[in-house]
Amino acid sequence: MNLFWCVLILATAAMSDSVEQLLHAGNLQFTAKMFNKVANIEKGKSCVLSAFSVLSPLAQLALASVGDSHDEILSAIGLPNDNVTKEVFLDVNARLRSVKGVELKQANKVYVRDGYTLKHEFAVVSKDVFNSEVQNINFGDQERAAAEINAWVEDHTNKRIKDLVEPSTITSFTAAILVNAIYFKGNWKKRFDVFFTRDLDFFSSKDNTSAIPMMYQRDDFKYGESDELDAKFLEMQYEGGETSFVVVLPNQYDGIDSLIEKLKDPAAFTKGLTTMYTCEVEVTLPKFKIETTTDLKKVLSEMNIEKLFTSLARLDNLIHGEEHLHISDAVQKAFIEVNEEGAEAAAANKFGISFPTSVGSLPPRPKVFRADHPFVFFLMERDNILFNGVFRA
Repeated sequence: MNLFWCVLILATAAMSDSVEQLLHAGNLQFTAKMFNKVANIEKGKSCVLSAFSVLSPLAQLALASVGDSHDEILSAIGLPNDNVTKEVFLDVNARLRSVKGVELKQANKVYVRDGYTLKHEFAVVSKDVFNSEVQNINFGDQERAAAEINAWVEDHTNKRIKDLVEPSTITSFTAAILVNAIYFKGNWKKRFDVFFTRDLDFFSSKDNTSAIPMMYQRDDFKYGESDELDAKFLEMQYEGGETSFVVVLPNQYDGIDSLIEKLKDPAAFTKGLTTMYTCEVEVTLPKFKIETTTDLKKVLSEMNIEKLFTSLARLDNLIHGEEHLHISDAVQKAFIEVNEEGAEAAAANKFGISFPTSVGSLPPRPKVFRADHPFVFFLMERDNILFNGVFRA
């Protein structure tokens, strides 16, 4: 079936720092790999994804599994063992709830086939670590089950993610479905004035242009230039100062594919961030909206998470009396909208678990950041990437 706390203070602070570093490193590595895969699948098109939101359901599945399928997941998300995984994701949930100035929330839920129960230890971990709800559901009524799950996703993404679960993916073999949703909405700390928004040429390549709505403002922002990436960096903060939008703009009109390839190295992005400093910048940035559906089964399999999707999966710690389970399908739907007020973004993931089927005196001139050709963007919570993608118009 388809399943889906003087010494104590110092010690506590050190542990917290270590957990944050593990999350940062794991998220950076995982995001770089997933972004490259998705950007290449969506080659020539705009796309958005939230690798960050995939980490929670994967970590849950790691704690539900044993053997090679367990080890593959932990290796992919950059965590050494189950105890550290629990610490990291306890910290993640507390961290997201404490972010100031914006609306940022993440939710997890496990739907279990009527008549089945989660193993006690996994149920406790799901609730205490991932704040995950658990609910039994009748998968025999495909349409009603899909509608109920999709309604939960809509409620947790401000109705931005719709129809995450297709009724046809629920079969007589469905035993459980793991669902995750993340939602962000923030207003710029320095908003664009709609008066200055106008249609301007956007170069999808050096030879092809189209007129699209472009926003404009001149103010102090963080700006940097990376020789390694042959690109400019711009960071614009949201209210509260703990989240931001980073744009990486190739210097060449046709430089987007080369930039995407270079960003396979997660260190390249972090090095680029270190070049930034606060100065006056003239910013021209498109208004845009992107929605992307990603086949996570395909993408994660290419990221060396393979056994989870085969009969070799060992989800032994998940459901009472059932050990021969695997992930039958996995999908993410992601959305982002950027406008004069700020940004709104959402993503939801579904993992279906199955039984086998078989310098000078004059003031400096402002820097110019004119995003009139394809670029990569990152929506950040401090140093963690929550969403990223490519805008090509």
